[in-house]
Amino acid sequence: MAAQNLKNHTRLVAGYHGVTAILILGFLIGSIITYIHAHDKVVAHAAMIMIVGALALIGIFWYARVFALKAQDRAIRAEENFRHYLLTGKPFDKEIRLSQIIALRFASDEEMPALARRAVTEKLSQKQIKQAIQNWRADYNRV
Repeated sequence: MAAQNLKNHTRLVAGYHGVTAILILGFLIGSIITYIHAHDKVVAHAAMIMIVGALALIGIFWYARVFALKAQDRAIRAEENFRHYLLTGKPFDKEIRLSQIIALRFASDEEMPALARRAVTEKLSQKQIKQAIQNWRADYNRV
């Protein structure tokens, strides 16, 4: 596995983000085409049920990802607040945003406290924080 850095830290899972998304989208499109070309009520009714099923799958696909990320974001906030406390003796500034904390998890212990202060005072975005990191601390466990 290559060393993680700003350019390669995002994670896309081909089976989930690619194959599954395409299959669900294909199911929806096929169901709509079947509904449009249906010549009797039974086929139209079955196609409508398939459309509803495809929309339900899209909702499951979306919320499975969102719920997992929300739970992980909460864990990251707690872990990074604790790490900041261990490094500085103080919790994060109350002004710091969750997106900033999530970006700070990639900063080394040496640069994290100063970068956290900069994030608040300069209102740095997640991208700006990641770009400012000199010594990248990899996170291979992101969902």
